[in-house]
Amino acid sequence: MANPWEEIKLDDYEKHMSLDSVKQLQAMNSIMKDQFESYPVTSAMVLGVAGGNGLNHVRKEKYQKVYGVDINKEYLKAVAERYRSLGETLDCLQVDLIKEYDSLPKSQLVIANLLIEYIGYEAFKKVVAHVKAEYVSCVIQINTDKENWVSDSPYLHAFDRLDKVHCQMEEDALVTAMKEIGYEKLSQNCQALPNGKALVRIDFKKI
Repeated sequence: MANPWEEIKLDDYEKHMSLDSVKQLQAMNSIMKDQFESYPVTSAMVLGVAGGNGLNHVRKEKYQKVYGVDINKEYLKAVAERYRSLGETLDCLQVDLIKEYDSLPKSQLVIANLLIEYIGYEAFKKVVAHVKAEYVSCVIQINTDKENWVSDSPYLHAFDRLDKVHCQMEEDALVTAMKEIGYEKLSQNCQALPNGKALVRIDFKKI
């Protein structure tokens, strides 16, 4: 059976995420600007790149290579078209992170926003260890409403099958998982969203 993310139309996803009642697309774009600028690196890998939100902050003067990784090839086609100005700096890779993580190249920085929820801690640890990142910056969603983790919207039914792959995230569990593969927490901050949700960014450095 196909991964649910291979079946969700990018238009539905982006319209849902940018609604005033959700506002995750806007919040994530602001966060990613800081993620790209926070560390002295020349390569970055964005896991679960979707339509490329945030790639507008990539500076070619800083980055030699930025990898956009996703399981959905249609998303990657959109990314390549939208960010043609990045030229050879941007590499789009279709990868199933659970089954094909060992095909990923190395990267100094890994950015994983709203991604770990869909592959789990163990798979994420394998990805990070293989990529040999010096820095890892993650955003996870924290929900006060444990049952309705997708905000209500006209596009809600586009996400019906995600229940099969979604895991509830916990800050302490992520910190523990990263410690197991030799990463220490550098920082943590929280940004509130509508509907009782919040985005928690946690950054790590290889010890």
